[in-house]
Amino acid sequence: MPDGSVQRLAARTILSLPSPILRLMSGGSVVYRGGRTLDPRLQFMAAQAARLPSTTMLSPVEARRGAAQAAQLYGGRLEPGVRTEALAIPGPQGTIPARLYRPENQDPAAPVIVFAHFGGGVIGDLDICEAFCGVLAKVARAPVLSVEYRLAPEHRFPAGLEDVLSAYRYAREQAATFGALAGHAAIGGDSMGANFAAVICQELRRAGEPQPDLQLLVYPCVDVASETASMTTYADAFPLSRALMDWFMGHYMGPGADPADPRLSPIREGDLSGLAPAVIVTAGFDPLVDQGEAYAKRLQAAGVPVVYRCYDSLAHGFTAFTGVVPCADVACREIAGLVREGLEGRIARAAG
Repeated sequence: MPDGSVQRLAARTILSLPSPILRLMSGGSVVYRGGRTLDPRLQFMAAQAARLPSTTMLSPVEARRGAAQAAQLYGGRLEPGVRTEALAIPGPQGTIPARLYRPENQDPAAPVIVFAHFGGGVIGDLDICEAFCGVLAKVARAPVLSVEYRLAPEHRFPAGLEDVLSAYRYAREQAATFGALAGHAAIGGDSMGANFAAVICQELRRAGEPQPDLQLLVYPCVDVASETASMTTYADAFPLSRALMDWFMGHYMGPGADPADPRLSPIREGDLSGLAPAVIVTAGFDPLVDQGEAYAKRLQAAGVPVVYRCYDSLAHGFTAFTGVVPCADVACREIAGLVREGLEGRIARAAG
């Protein structure tokens, strides 16, 4: 058995132990903070990660390698009944690698969903979000186009954002070739990918283009200069700490970038009216939890339909932990179900 398979099996075996044993192996006490209790499997993973060098001490290349290895250990497998296809789509600086997910039960009236992975604009790839994209495609009954946008510091802001915006426009134009509703698309992402999704809705409004059918923002980064309470309460959280957030932004933003630019911090946009209906999801143990909730409230106040959920016991990045954290897997399926419900509402209105 290859070394990677052995490590994967070992990780799954240990993390399947009863919760009291995992807590004992993690120091013995329940992690309770800010009115929330951390899932014992995430507690164990955090304790193990604390023994390793901080990502902030690594180069971006080393951090990408570590993230890929973690995804292999903790990520779920591709959902049965979903097939994938590698694509190369036109972008602002050459072609953009992408992966299309199509479910067996695809609804031809559903739009294609363009998805951008997490990673602070610095790490991540198509593989890191494969399990979630598969679940999203199957449960939402829609094709999902996952985008491997350019990463910083080799390609700083706004390179990644521009790639995802180009991919969105391409998907909208080519929707019928994916078996989706012609001329329609939805946009989504987690963490920095959710930042891109939120910004893209605003960019499309500025350009006078139609809004996406729906925006899915999973533990979104919507304010890169945030000083909300959760940035302190969960400053040392796993896997995203405040120090790591600063490390990401130090690589992502160029020396002349303004953190208050709505293309970096979409919550700083003064007018949020007329944007796409939103499904916004946060994780309890996350420095970003307050800003995700705040953006949901801002959208609602502007008249945008919003469904908001917070998974209190989970941590940032939980879409990549579905292979070892059962409640993360459940959460991902619930999120995909919320997307399906949102799209069904649009489909019903169009049919009527």
